[in-house]
Amino acid sequence: MERELQGSFTELRKALFRLNVKDASLLSTAQALLRWHDAHQFCSRCGQPTKKNVAGSKRVCPASKSIYYPQMAPVVITLVSDGTRCLLARQSSFPKGMYSALAGFCDIGETLEEAVRREVAEEVGLEVERLQYSASQHWPFPNSSLMIACHATVKPGQTEIQVNLRELEAAAWFSHDEVVTALRRKDPYTQQQNGTVPFWLPPKLAIAHHLIKEWVEKPTCSSLPA
Repeated sequence: MERELQGSFTELRKALFRLNVKDASLLSTAQALLRWHDAHQFCSRCGQPTKKNVAGSKRVCPASKSIYYPQMAPVVITLVSDGTRCLLARQSSFPKGMYSALAGFCDIGETLEEAVRREVAEEVGLEVERLQYSASQHWPFPNSSLMIACHATVKPGQTEIQVNLRELEAAAWFSHDEVVTALRRKDPYTQQQNGTVPFWLPPKLAIAHHLIKEWVEKPTCSSLPA
């Protein structure tokens, strides 16, 4: 197929660097639905096979009459700031050099505010002073999630990071100028002359990019009260 179409397949994560908003949204939704159908072929109540409807918007168990609908797991993604710097982190699974905002799933019974405060404390040992909602986005990786983006601030005198190495590979404070330089970097996969990979940020279509750019354009936005 690649030879016939004179093209090549690529991972959707990498394709997000090149796709427009409309195409990225369609492909993300398609991948999420395909994965959901693949994981819900049998009824969780009786174990019998389920069947999808024509539109693919649900699955029904003929035996137990149970109906299953696609769901998204709520995830808080938070850009922490001390007023002049923002905190970015990376997991070992990230591409080399890429840093992003802190993120974690909401626990049952939690509010968004509680989830943000818990995740920040668990991952980097910081106490959130204020937080503010920014935006939301569907994200298909690794499974369908609803990313809920927030800005958070910590007290200037309480900025010592304690990285939870079970969750993160690294975390650090970055200056406004460092983040601006990273946002301008067009090809993040290009190595420097000394062989190292430069610090870079998630693609424009990721809500983490939106959060970071929002902070760069208006650094004080993360210090507003919730």
